[in-house]
This record gives sequence, structure tokens and C-alpha cells, in this order.
Amino acid sequence: MLASETLRGENRPPEAPHPMGARDISALSRQEMKFAVHRKLLDRINLEAVYAMPGDRVRQEIRPSVAKLINEEKTPLSAQEKDLLIEEVLDEVFGLGPLEPLLRDRAVSDILVTTPRLIYVERGGKLERTNIEFKDDAHLMRIIERVVSRVGRRIDESSPMVDARLPDGSRVNAVIPPLAVDGPLLSIRRFGGDPLQPADLLRNLSLTEGMLELVKACVKARLNIIISGGTGAGKTTFLNMLSGFIPSNERIVTIEDAAELQLRQTHVARLETRPANIEGKGAILQRHLLINALRMRPDRIILGECRGEEALDMMQAMNTGHDGSLTTVHANSPRDAISRLEVMIGMASSNLNIRSIRQQVASAIDLFVQISRLSDGSRKVTFITECLGMEGDLVTTQDIFSFERVGLTNEGRVRGRFKPTGVRPKFSERLKAAGIELPSHVFQSVVEVG
Repeated sequence: MLASETLRGENRPPEAPHPMGARDISALSRQEMKFAVHRKLLDRINLEAVYAMPGDRVRQEIRPSVAKLINEEKTPLSAQEKDLLIEEVLDEVFGLGPLEPLLRDRAVSDILVTTPRLIYVERGGKLERTNIEFKDDAHLMRIIERVVSRVGRRIDESSPMVDARLPDGSRVNAVIPPLAVDGPLLSIRRFGGDPLQPADLLRNLSLTEGMLELVKACVKARLNIIISGGTGAGKTTFLNMLSGFIPSNERIVTIEDAAELQLRQTHVARLETRPANIEGKGAILQRHLLINALRMRPDRIILGECRGEEALDMMQAMNTGHDGSLTTVHANSPRDAISRLEVMIGMASSNLNIRSIRQQVASAIDLFVQISRLSDGSRKVTFITECLGMEGDLVTTQDIFSFERVGLTNEGRVRGRFKPTGVRPKFSERLKAAGIELPSHVFQSVVEVG
């Protein structure tokens, strides 16, 4: 399908003179010119035919039509300015408008739209303001609505908050008035098309080879693992990396609020929650999906994030034959993660006493991996902790590895060392039973950072 075939009214009579007379488009800002061309393009193209075409091809087909519309404006532009304007118009029609250059920048990990004219990004763990702007609130709202509609969700005054995702798996959160006081808010947590691999984490000094060997062995030996950490610490990235060690002959069921995991195995069944409809009914929560997943004959269950009542069902699944399951929890330490799980399980069943809850946690979980984002923006595995079981009324744990901070370099980078505690984990016998025996140096090597 050629661009000319997607246009309507190519042979129509010339347009009437601009109502502003002498003050034509040449006197307007480039931003206004972009929207003028954008509006004319929408008037002329057959959107249904265009969106039926593959993404890369459609931009190539429409580009000549955009260039023609720009030439019709009789505005003196250099070739470079014209090319830039063409790309901006195409981004408005097929992408996320002004945010597209940021989405193409692999160094950007977060995009934070605070107001239409106040946009920040995170690069290397540090926030910085950009010179990119939306025209107004309505422009920003159009982009938000485009994102959420792609995944079958909605945002309006009756439902002013939404979680969604981009095609590459990036996580999107939007809040609009009346909850957002100064106008629509948009946050995008980037999750690139090429997930970080173990070699990348080693190169970034996020963990040591010994730590990597240990968690790799634990995944292969089907231990249940909780990845804990604060917001933006890299829990989902680490979970995605760990999932790569799962054998390809196992059936995996993933459950997420917004699907962003990118597993490389073939036999993966992906489930995603659904919000309530406009009448407040029909919501499908993670707990519902988790209960259903047990009927799907999974070898492993991966829960993107444990944040509520589904914690009880996850612990029960780990205790009833679904070994090797993985999930993440917001917590500042392994001990905090246990406390959070206790609270979430208590939310699901008020009939369970605290000892019964702790018994569920102690028997279900084998390993905690704590990830932290440090003051210099780097992410590191700060604890690998074994869950030993119950001692009296308490869940007992022991650290296998830890990261000890000792100061800052002159450049502001965190100095420290990855330290094994020298203790061999009690689950070593399970590793041996799975045919995995880790060499002694894994539990002895200290690695200095900075």
C-alpha cells in the first residue's frame, strides 16, 4: 500500500487562504507548525489502513505525504529542520510524541513528566531535567490515552489512575486530575528490548562471580527465591535475569499487574491483571490469577511483584509442589521482607495467628536476594540470605554474602566490598541432590569495589 493510496482527497481543490491573512504559518513557532501539519495529516490519511500496516513500513509510506504537507506551508526550512519536523509529526501520529527521542535513548532508565513543560529523566541513577515539552495538558492527555488504550485500559475522572505498559515492556503509570493537582502526571520505567544479562551485571559490579554462581545454582536446584529491594532498585531486572537460568523444558506461568517480564524460554504462559470496568466491576487481581495458575500445570510460577493478599497464595504454592518459584517484594532488608510478607498474609486471612503465618513463610522460602540503589545511582546485591526455618516463634536467617560500604571516592562513587560470611548454606545438600556442587572459593573470595 503506497502512501498515496492511504490519503483521502488528494485531488480536492486548494484550501482557502489562512484566516489570519498575512500572519501565516511561517510566523508561528515550529511547535505550532508541527501541530498544523499534524492536523492536516489526520484529515487526509485513512487511519484504519495506516494502522493495519507494519510499524516500520507505515512511517516510510507516510513520510512523503508529511514532506508534501510541510512544503505546502511555504515556510523556509533547512533540510535538517525539515527532516526533524517530519520525524516529530510521525512521532505524534504513531508514537508518544515528544517522548519518542527519550524512548530511543538507551541510557534513559526513567521518564518522569511532572507538568507538560517539566520533564525529567534518569541516566546512570541520576535525575536531570530535559528541554523537551508538551504543548499543553490536552497534548499530554492524548499521549496518555494512547498508551493505556493500547493495552485495553482506560483513564478518566471515574478512574484517574492507571498502570499500563509499552510494547517493549516498559512500565507506565499515569495520574490525572482531580487526583493530580497541577495536571496529568506520567511516569515511565524503562524496560528495554534487550534485557540485562549476567555478564552485564558483573561488568556493572552489581554482584560478584561467586554470588552469581550461587543464585544460578539455586534457580537450577528449584529453590524458592524472594528478590527484595526499594523502588527502582532493579528487582524486576534481576528477576528477569534469574529466569534465564530456568531449564527450557519446564512450563512457566508468569503473573503481573502490567506484563513486562521478557523470558527467553518457549513454554511460557503469561497472565496479566485486569482493572475494574466503568461500573467498578470485573476486576481480576493477582490473587485470582495465582489461584487459576495452580490449575494450569505449572512447573514454576513467577509473580512479578507480591504486594497484597496474593502473598498467602504464593506461599501456599511454594509449599505444595511448585518449587523454584520466584517473586519480588518491596523491602529494605531480608528481615524487612519477612515482616512485609507477614503483614500481606495477614491481610488475606485474619484467622491465621502470627506463628502460623511465620511457619508458612519459613517453610516456603529458601533464599532472599536484597538489591539496593546506592547514593551514586549504582545498583548492587547487598545481601544474599538463607531462610533457615523457625526457632521458637521467630523466622531465622543467615547471611551468605553481603556488601559492606566503606566510603566514597573523589568522584562520588561508592567504595565497598562484597564479603562472603564464610558460612556454607544449609541448602547445599539440595544443590548436591540436583547435581550441583559449588567450589569452596565461591564462599571465600572478597571483592573490592571503587
